[in-house]
Amino acid sequence: MKITFIGTGTSQGVPIIGCECPVCRSDNKKDNRLRTSVWIETPQASIVIDSGPDFRYQMLRANVKKLDAIVFTHGHKDHIAGMDDIRAYNFISGRPIDIYATEETQNGLRKEFSYIFDNPTYPGIPQIILNTITPGKSFEINGLEIIPIRVLHYKLEVLGFRIGGFTYITDANFIEPDELTKAKGSKALVLNALRHEPHISHYTLSEAIEVANSADAGETYFTHISHQLGLHDVIDAGLPSGMHLAYDGLVLEL
Repeated sequence: MKITFIGTGTSQGVPIIGCECPVCRSDNKKDNRLRTSVWIETPQASIVIDSGPDFRYQMLRANVKKLDAIVFTHGHKDHIAGMDDIRAYNFISGRPIDIYATEETQNGLRKEFSYIFDNPTYPGIPQIILNTITPGKSFEINGLEIIPIRVLHYKLEVLGFRIGGFTYITDANFIEPDELTKAKGSKALVLNALRHEPHISHYTLSEAIEVANSADAGETYFTHISHQLGLHDVIDAGLPSGMHLAYDGLVLEL
C-alpha cells in the first residue's frame, strides 16, 4: 500500500493570504501546505480521503490518473469543497465515482452540491454513487478493508480510518479509549497537530504527541498543520523518536 500526503495544511492552508510571518514567507517547500488529504493506492484500489478546496490541483500535482472512491471524514468545507472536480474521473472511467460518507456528512454534501442531487440531472455534472458509512462497522473498497474510528472535533463527530497498518485521524481533539484501541499497533499513524496553543477543536502538538504515545504506533506523522506551529524543519527536528511532521508530497510504503 502506498500513501501520498497530497495536503497537510489546516483550513486556510499555508501560506495564509496576506500573512508575513516566517512560515508563510518560507522558501522551504515543506512549509507550503495545501488543505489536508491523502491518496491511498494498492494494485486494486485508488482512493482519496477528503476532497478539499485544493482537490483539483492536488490530483494534477500527484498525477492521479485513476480514482475509485472518495472517503469523507466529515462535512466541513475544507474537506468537501473540491468534490465537483471528480467530473474528470467520470470522463476517464466512464462511470460514477463511489462516495463514502456518514448520513450526516451526506447531508452536508447535498447542501453544498445540491445540483448533483437535483432531478432531473443534466450532462456535465459530477456522477456519484453514495455509500453510507455506519460508524462502528467496517466496509471494503476494492479489497481494502476500512475500519471507521469515531473522534470528536469539539462537539462534531468525525471519522478517522484504520486501513491495514495505516491509521488516519484528522480534525480531532478527543478520542475515546475504546476508539483509540482501533489504532493500536499501526505501522503508521497520522494525527492532526494544529499548533502549540490550545484550540477548541484540534489537538495541539503536545496533545497529539501524548495520543500518539498511547496508540503505540511504529511511526507517527502529524498533519492539519497551521502556520502557527512554526517552521517545518525546526519543529520536526525537535520531535520524539518515531514522530514526524508530514509534508505535502511525502510518500509512505506499507
